[in-house]
Amino acid sequence: MTTRPTESPGLRLDIQGLRAVAVSLVVLSHAGVRGFGGGYVGVDVFFVISGFLITALLARELAKGNGLSIRRFYARRALRLLPASTLVVVATLAGSWLFLSRVRFEEYAGDALSSAFYAVNLRLAASGTDYLAEGSPPSPFQHFWSLAVEEQFYLLWPLLLLLSWRLARRRRELLAVPLVVLCLLSFGLSVAVTRYSPSWAYFGSHTRFWELGAGALLALSAGRLRGLPARLAAPMTWTGLACVLVAAVLYGNDTPFPGYHALLPVLGAVLVLAGGCAPSRFGVQLLLARRPLVKLGGLSYGWYLWHWPLLLIGPAALGRLPGTTSVGLALLLCALALVLAWATLRLVENPVRFHSAFRGRPGRALLLGTALSAGAALIAVTAYAFPPPIGSGRPAPQLRQEMAAAPDPQLRLRQLLGASATSLPGNLAPPLPDIKPTRSAVYRDNCHVAYGSTSVPPCEYGDVASGKVVVLFGDSHAAQWFPALNRLSRERGWKLVSLTKASCKAAEVTLRRFDGPYAACDTWRARVIERITALRPALVIVSSSDAGDPMYPEPDPVQQWTDGFRATYDAIGKSGARVVALLDTPWPKTDAVDCAAMYSFRLDRCATRLPEAIRDESRRTATTDAAKATGATVIDPTPWLCTPQGNCPVLVGNTVVYRDDSHIADAYAEAIAPALGDRLTKVLPNE
Repeated sequence: MTTRPTESPGLRLDIQGLRAVAVSLVVLSHAGVRGFGGGYVGVDVFFVISGFLITALLARELAKGNGLSIRRFYARRALRLLPASTLVVVATLAGSWLFLSRVRFEEYAGDALSSAFYAVNLRLAASGTDYLAEGSPPSPFQHFWSLAVEEQFYLLWPLLLLLSWRLARRRRELLAVPLVVLCLLSFGLSVAVTRYSPSWAYFGSHTRFWELGAGALLALSAGRLRGLPARLAAPMTWTGLACVLVAAVLYGNDTPFPGYHALLPVLGAVLVLAGGCAPSRFGVQLLLARRPLVKLGGLSYGWYLWHWPLLLIGPAALGRLPGTTSVGLALLLCALALVLAWATLRLVENPVRFHSAFRGRPGRALLLGTALSAGAALIAVTAYAFPPPIGSGRPAPQLRQEMAAAPDPQLRLRQLLGASATSLPGNLAPPLPDIKPTRSAVYRDNCHVAYGSTSVPPCEYGDVASGKVVVLFGDSHAAQWFPALNRLSRERGWKLVSLTKASCKAAEVTLRRFDGPYAACDTWRARVIERITALRPALVIVSSSDAGDPMYPEPDPVQQWTDGFRATYDAIGKSGARVVALLDTPWPKTDAVDCAAMYSFRLDRCATRLPEAIRDESRRTATTDAAKATGATVIDPTPWLCTPQGNCPVLVGNTVVYRDDSHIADAYAEAIAPALGDRLTKVLPNE
């Protein structure tokens, strides 16, 4: 989405207008404007436009008979893209250092470094496969992924075009064959990878090349398209624009993308560009060639670059917590980004791009591009070495030791909750930067089953030779209790069997995942119950997050969940095991670690309150009703995280309570194990 043609007699104003539509859809989507949840398809439109314009430029150069200068091609790219992108990278890094989460700054510096070398999409794709990072706030450099995809495509495409041109000197109709093969392969990968690795499908260049290739193929056919009759060309353009807008309105975060769904916006962009090759009086040019859209299209590159970091850094600079930005403020920040785009175009892009020092001197342009990328990379590396400090105050009671020594752990925990400090203590354990990277054994050993898997791995902990078996069963909100149960199993001689899967509820209710049923969850759940029956455990602890929606909702949702939990508890009870229904924990208002890093001396800003901290009270009611009907024991962990007055702090003693925006931290779970142990003793006596 980075190309912007020079102003020339051959400039197609409708393309500038289409750019304006595309960037507006992206901005409206990112700003959270209702009805534009699929506005991200604007990036796909930009890919098609880029492939079309760049390939048309290359084809014209080849047609002159002087071959293709790869050196001049990359020199033009450097002058066009790098001055503005380098400015935004450096400014975003500075804003992140000043205002964003200090515990994530090293991660952001790494994103800046990879953005400077157009590789951030690979970094984002890899990090997106980490289940524990799913709820993390997006990087302020995340939008650079699309620029990276383009540049990776243009590392390959000019060379492939030049080779095809030489091999097809006598049969020009064969010129597009290699590109057709590349597009078909890329589209096939897009469909396949979207199913099992959404992160790689979305950010990967291999799943996006076909979109740029579609525009490139269209450019190679532009000569024939100029002869389209007006009665065909005009409806094509309007149909194409409609396809793009329909995708932007109907798609959303739950749409598996790109995959098959990317066909609609890509086809729409192709139709607009193809029909525009034969301009007609009643085509979409009537709209897209209007002066306001043309002007906005000229600012699209800068607006895209500036709007995203402003949306993330702006609210933080104003003291807003992540996730609390209003749509009105977001739109105001996007308007400011448009002003910055205009200033960048006038003061940076055009003066550098059209400077006489680079006219006819590709070597100088390449040298400038290298210097800009290297300079941005050096700044990123330096910033990584000097992250912003995280302030701390006086030492606090050591939670783990206090709980271990207390004759009444639950009473002592209530006292510590009520005395929670509002500043990070100097003896914080573990240190704030170590909380998120920490992975309990169920994650390190790949025992927490991924979305697409239905396997039931043999994950045994504690005293594996013991005849007293305790099972932990559920989703990640069950797995968050593993550190506590692992400690208890070692102390009490249990064999602990961990059976958890990503976002898979224990209740026999088919969940929605993206726009279809989470079938892998249903299969896995059935296999787990078979495994539990074979184990004949003494105790099964069942827990699930209150998030997640049924694929087939019933008129009475409480009854639907009650029936689902009851079916599961009944099935487990047939093994002879006692069943404990461990209710979901209260949720923090935002990512607790990030908030604590931003407001290390104002932790009260990060605390949440009851009943707002309860994600879904009706789900808790259903769990409790199902437990009563089946004889299961209900344990509510709320008193271990919130005071009787309803305050739920992010710090207790010297330990942070949560690791993100919903899961309790491993260190906290392990520290409060004695409180959980007290309750379990009543269920599993005579140890």
